[in-house]
Order: sequence, then structure tokens, then C-alpha cells
Amino acid sequence: MIAQYAADGIVLGATLALGAIGLTLTYNILRFANFAHGEFLTFGAYFALVFAALFAGGQTLGPLTFGWGFLEAVAAAVVLTGLLALVLDRLLFRALRRSDVTVTLVIASFGASLMLRNVVVFVWGSRPEYYSREIAVRSELLPGVFMSADEVFVIGLTALAMLALALFLSRTRLGRAMRAVSDDPALARVSGIDVQAVIRWTWLIGGGLAAVAGALFGLTVQISPEMGFNMILPMFAAAILGGVGSIQGAVLGGLVIGLAQALSVPLIGAAYKPAVAFALMFLILLFYPRGILGGRT
Repeated sequence: MIAQYAADGIVLGATLALGAIGLTLTYNILRFANFAHGEFLTFGAYFALVFAALFAGGQTLGPLTFGWGFLEAVAAAVVLTGLLALVLDRLLFRALRRSDVTVTLVIASFGASLMLRNVVVFVWGSRPEYYSREIAVRSELLPGVFMSADEVFVIGLTALAMLALALFLSRTRLGRAMRAVSDDPALARVSGIDVQAVIRWTWLIGGGLAAVAGALFGLTVQISPEMGFNMILPMFAAAILGGVGSIQGAVLGGLVIGLAQALSVPLIGAAYKPAVAFALMFLILLFYPRGILGGRT
């Protein structure tokens, strides 16, 4: 029984980790906590829903409940959500950054979150949606551990996305420029790095990762206007727990939070899962004030 809850926690933690990476990128380069990031997950999930309906009709891929059309829909959602994040920066955050008052950006991001959530309700309604009506049958992978093919796919795709991001940040010119801006924006600008271009790519990549996280969450759970709002606090907890500023820490924090929330269900019930995330975060920060991997990139 415990092993099954742990497996469920890994699936949830993988989704939280993807979202937490986007938060960490935004904080590292733009120096503020973006509460609107949760709505990027929601928009990504709904964009994928629209394109999944347009690309529907093909056969499913083996035991999965979806076909190539869903993967194409996720790719389209990544592009559109990245552009949405870029437009939001251009219309709202770019002007506010000139004031150099961080709290203004945080409050503005909270207002943007409320606005985007209501746009979702207005366009798609408030009823939950699903990518497929196919039943995801769980099979026994290990003794006492049952997982569906969709859940295994979620873990695998998340791992590939994280590996691709790590290679991008360490091996490409743009990735190294992003790391330089994260360390010292002024020095990076003097060194000839186009900081504004780095900021634009930060929004595109962060929004794209959020879209993938939202689509994967919708694939294994459901799509709803509140999904991003419900996940934003656990994602913040994951980013802080792993160490704000650390990509690897965001991944580790997401997995730890996901496991903690899932394992708490048989002990205290599902209603207290968000409280468990923050209780664990506070407990670990007592011993590691900068987070588990704080200070690393």
C-alpha cells in the first residue's frame, strides 16, 4: 500500500518539478516570485485540449490512451503558452521592472493570475475536461505497485524534458548567457550579453515548461480552471525546499513534495495535502535555511 502511494507521489512530483523549474528560472533572472505561473499551466492544458480535438482521429499508441495527435497538441501548447508569457511580460511586467520595486511585480503577478483564471472560465467554462474518455488501465509494474501507461509516460517525458533543459543550460551559448544573467545581470550586460533577449527566452522557456506540466497533469488527473491555482503553492514550496536558484533543487523539491503529499493521504487524509507540503518545507528549512541544494545552478 505504501509503495503504491509512493508511486503516485512520483507522478505528482514530476509535474510539480516541471512547474517549479519555470518558477526558479523566472526568479533567478527576473528576481521576483511570479504567481501567474500557475495560470500558464492552466492555459497550457487548455491549449493542448483545443489542439487535441483538432488532431483527433488517429490510433492510440500501444497501451496509452492517446496518439500522436496529443503529442502534436502539447507541442502547439508549448509554443502558445510561451508566447502568452512573453505577451504578459511585454504588457505588464516590462514596464514595472523599471521601478525596481520587487513587491510591485509580485502584486502585479497575483492580479494577472486572477485575470487569466477568469479568462479561462469565460472561454472554456468551469466544468472539468479530459483529453480522452479512454480508461487508463493500471498494470502491476512491481509487487504492490500499479501504474498506467500514461503515468509511466508522464515520468519518462518529464525526465527527458529535465535532461534537455540541463544540457541546454550547460552546453549552449544561450544557456550559458542565461546562467550569466542569473549570477550578475550588470556584469553580463557589460560583457556584451543581450539581457533583454535572455529575459524574452526565459519567459518562452518557463511558459513552455509550464504548458508541458499542465498537459501532463491534465492527462493523469483532469483539466480545470483551478488546476494552476491549486498547484502554484506546492510549486513554490518545491522551489524553496530544493533551494531557490537551483534547477536541480527544483526537481528534487518537486519529487519530495509530491511524495510527501501522496504518503500523507493514508495518515491524515487528502484534505491536508497542501499543509503537508508547507510543514515539510518549514521543517527542512530549519536545518537547511537555503534549501537542500541552495546556491547551486
